[in-house]
Parts: sequence; structure tokens; C-alpha cells
Amino acid sequence: MTSPIDVEGGGASVVVDGAPGPRTGAEAVTLTGRSPGRLMWLRFRRDRTGVICAVVVIGYFAVALLAPLLVKLPGTNPYTLYGQDPTYADKPVLDEFGLPLGYLGGVSGDHWFGVEPQYGRDLYAMLLYGMRTSLYMALGITVLIMVTGVVIGLVGGYFGGRTDYWIGRGTDFFLSFPQQLFFIAFMPVVTSFFVDPREATPTYFRALAMLIVLWLLGWMGMARLVRSTVLSLREREFVEAAKVSGASPWRIVRKEILPNVVTPILVQFTYQLPSTILSIAFLSFAGVGFVEPTPDWGRLFAAGARYAEQDPAFMFFPGVALVIFVLCFNLLGDSVRDAFDPKSGR
Repeated sequence: MTSPIDVEGGGASVVVDGAPGPRTGAEAVTLTGRSPGRLMWLRFRRDRTGVICAVVVIGYFAVALLAPLLVKLPGTNPYTLYGQDPTYADKPVLDEFGLPLGYLGGVSGDHWFGVEPQYGRDLYAMLLYGMRTSLYMALGITVLIMVTGVVIGLVGGYFGGRTDYWIGRGTDFFLSFPQQLFFIAFMPVVTSFFVDPREATPTYFRALAMLIVLWLLGWMGMARLVRSTVLSLREREFVEAAKVSGASPWRIVRKEILPNVVTPILVQFTYQLPSTILSIAFLSFAGVGFVEPTPDWGRLFAAGARYAEQDPAFMFFPGVALVIFVLCFNLLGDSVRDAFDPKSGR
């Protein structure tokens, strides 16, 4: 019975088959190739920092997804005013000045992260629902940005000429808009056209407006990155060989070029997502994103700024949660980049 021995070396897996006991003849050696994805996964798996950060990031998305179930553990929700609702008068959470009772913003067995001053809303529930709003909103926007940037970058970089020229001028035009400032000015104009001034702007409308503006003003960096990569790839021998063989442009882009731009796309995605979360938080902080009573990370920071002098502990848990997420996602991006780079020294 043979016993295969796997030896990892370079980009191949060496399998040595031999029989037990003394050998008198040459050993049979079989080389089994490994795909780039397999090699990337092996390098990434050896990076403890990357693996830990990946687990943390996945945990954030899982917590956000399961927020309705997790808030049932302490029996709270993000909308109840525990400091004003007479139903909870037997369990006061605010003093006569509207400040949380107890330590660290009112942390207790019923309110794990404390409560909001003036209203008494549960911060634990607000944070979990705020994570859900921000993370999945940012995920949708980032996917749209990536897809749009990749398509435009592929078209401009591969076809070149007039196509690349006009796409480049269009990219420059969109880059001339200051994203956050434009959105702050854009929101009142849109709401005046579609929403009655006597009515509150629906949450879904605010979410749709943020998605459209952040998408339209966010794809340019990805497009330029892909374009520059494609410009260097389209002159390579394997692309020229595909052209000579009669392959269509669509097949060349899909089979020859696109697989070679996966690395910068994935790395850019890991940097774009936390940046989008911070943009959404900034818009909510500025008052043109999500507003009361919709839970959102940015709105928690806006509320914390109002309560900073009276209750500085209100910012502790939302701030720590956001810093950990952004830090882990950026470190994950570094690990993904190093995993795709076989010359990395990490």
C-alpha cells in the first residue's frame, strides 16, 4: 500500500508515492498543480491576524443580522422610551435631571450598555439595530460601487482609444463633485420634489437617496484602478494569443483579463466597505442621513455629541464597536493583499 507525502513548494503540490521497505528503483514522483485560489487560501490561513480579523468581521455581520433575536435576551428594544413610558415607572432609569441612574451611563442587568439620557432608550438595542442599518446599507452600496467601477474600468482599459478617452473625461467629471458636501446640498432638493414639506421624509426614501448618491459618486477610484491594471494586461502574450485564436472581446475580457484583476478588486473592496460605513455615519451625524427614531451608528454619535458633557459614557460602546470593526476590516484587507502576493515578507 502506497503512502503519499504532500510537500508544498512554490506553486505546486509534490506527491511522492513509494512502497514500504527498502527501495531499489527510482521513486515515482507526480506533480499536482494548485490553483491560485488554493495557494492564496493556504497563505491567508497561516496569517493569524488575518484569520482573527475575518472572524471578527463575520461576527459583526452575524450580530447585525440576528439583532432582533439578540435584543430579546435582555428583553429590550431600540424604540421604547424607558425613561418616559409610565409602564416602566416602577423601574426608573433616569434621575430628575434626565441623566442615567447608575454607573457607566446606567449599565444594569436590564440595560447591558446603559440608556440614552433624556429618553431612556436602551443603548444595547440601539447599537445592534444601528449596526444592522449601517453594515448592510454599506454592503449594498459597496457592491454597487465595485460592480460599476469594474465594468467601466474593463471597458475603458481594454478598448482604449476614444472609448477610454470619453470614459476618462466622465470619470474626471464625477470626481469634481465633493461627495459629502454634495449630498448635504442634494438631500433638501430631492425631498422638496418627492416629499410633502408637511410630512416627515420616509426612512426608505432617505436610504434610497444615500444609496444613489454614494454609488454615483463612489465608483471612480475602482474604475481607475481596474483601468490601469487592464492597460498593462491587454499587451501581454496570453491576451495576444487569444486575439490571434479568434476569441471575441467579451471572451478575452471574461476569461483572460478579469481573473487577473480579482486581486486588486478584493483588496479594494476590503478598504471601500469601512470607508462607506464612515460616510454613512458622517451623513447621519450631519443630519441628512438617517434621523430619529431609526437606529444608526452615525445617529448614535450625533446623540453622543449632544450628551458629551452630561453623559460621556454614552459614546463608549458605539465608539469601541466602530473602531474595532474598521480596524479589523483594514487589517483584513492587508492580509488579503499579502495572501495574493507570493513575494510578501509578512
